[in-house]
Amino acid sequence: MTSLDKPTTSDQDAQDAHNTKAVTEAALFDAFGGVRGMVETVLPGLLFVTIYTINKDLHLSAIAALGVSLLLVAVRLIRRDTAKHAFSGVFGVAFGVVFAMMTGNAKDFYLPGMLYTLGLGIAYIVTTLAGVPLIGLILGPVFKENLSWRTRNPGRKKAYAKASYAWGLILLGKCAILFPLYWWADTTQLGWVLVALKIPPFLLAVYLTWVFLRKAPPPIDVFAEMEAQERAEKEREAAAAAATPPHPQPQRGEA
Repeated sequence: MTSLDKPTTSDQDAQDAHNTKAVTEAALFDAFGGVRGMVETVLPGLLFVTIYTINKDLHLSAIAALGVSLLLVAVRLIRRDTAKHAFSGVFGVAFGVVFAMMTGNAKDFYLPGMLYTLGLGIAYIVTTLAGVPLIGLILGPVFKENLSWRTRNPGRKKAYAKASYAWGLILLGKCAILFPLYWWADTTQLGWVLVALKIPPFLLAVYLTWVFLRKAPPPIDVFAEMEAQERAEKEREAAAAAATPPHPQPQRGEA
């Protein structure tokens, strides 16, 4: 290979940056469920508000929303896909159904999800102020870095902090729109606004997370480090065993 054929340092840096970008995109897609996860998030609430808008039947709307959530989980289980996003949707819908049935107020179908959003927004801000940004706790295992970013990768910790602040502020801004509507608007108005606010804020938060992490140092693969450490330990043990001379065998007639 001539000097012209050899990759330059800048070429290698560009390749590393491209690989980091691809890994970041894939990890975010996996962590937040991708297009299918968004559909599973929106569909139950969309079905609820559509049916309620047509016939004002709380029971039918609630049963339809819960039924489609269970169907989405069943499809994932049959196909042996990751069902965590669908399961979280089922729990959210189930809480909403139970709450609305107990109070008899259709708007209460949305209240548990709204309270969850408020709590999650606060959690993003508080954990970041405490030095353990929540988005890092969520994405650390996805990037195979666990908590190494806290002490060994300050640039990545800073990116996780920015992303967590973004998530927190976006979710709190969403709550600032929804909670006044809960008190002042009717069920259908609240429902359609909530459906409309499902995807855009989520996409904005994911995009900002991608921007911050794309510029951050690459993750430290602690799993690969542990595997390398185990291999090195086995090699040392094998080398020590090979270097140890065999014990002399006693001769016949020796006491």
